[in-house]
Amino acid sequence: MIINDKNQNDIFDEMEIDYVFSNNPINRIHKIDEQENKTQLLVDLEKKIQNIENCELKKNAKKIVFSDGKQDSKIMIIGEGPGQKEDEQGKPFVGEAGILLNNMLMAINIRREQVYITNVVNYRPPNNRKPEPKEVTRYSEFLREHILIINPTILVLLGSTAMEALLGYKLKITKARGIWKEVIIKNKVYKTIVSFHPAYLLRQPEQKKFSWIDLKEIKKEIDRSNIKI
Repeated sequence: MIINDKNQNDIFDEMEIDYVFSNNPINRIHKIDEQENKTQLLVDLEKKIQNIENCELKKNAKKIVFSDGKQDSKIMIIGEGPGQKEDEQGKPFVGEAGILLNNMLMAINIRREQVYITNVVNYRPPNNRKPEPKEVTRYSEFLREHILIINPTILVLLGSTAMEALLGYKLKITKARGIWKEVIIKNKVYKTIVSFHPAYLLRQPEQKKFSWIDLKEIKKEIDRSNIKI
């Protein structure tokens, strides 16, 4: 079955492993150094966010919700902000919306642990409200630094808050979703696509058909870019 034959509820869990043999020595030291450096940069960024002052989000939250997933992944997913479950566990997308996200990824043969996930704001807004523009602006500085550290090939922005944080407030998600755009951060260009947030899809299940279109487009770009998952 090919990707176009599947519907939005099809979930596959199949891994293909290619073995390549060579007599040449493998230079692992450089890769290890890069990984250690990225890990330290992420630790430093998380501490920087934890030390933020005069923040209503931080004041009312239980835990910082920094990230989850594979830090050397070429796919970075950005949501809005933590909900109650995320605030309790300190991990993004672990509630009902997280379960739906996992299923959405599996529908295009991607397991959650194969991507890198974060949010625009790292602390739960009171009463699960939408982050205010001033909060989005403040945390966007950290988000851009986060993107530079991960340096993904593909950015997936889930929901209007993530879209507004990186693409501005003039766009409407109903018109912006499913269209590839470029986000430029310090002269680095990131191929970016917007789609609906899973929490929105739980409230508006009839919109899942559009998210399925977006997922298939992401899968096509993964194949076009020869991204190894």
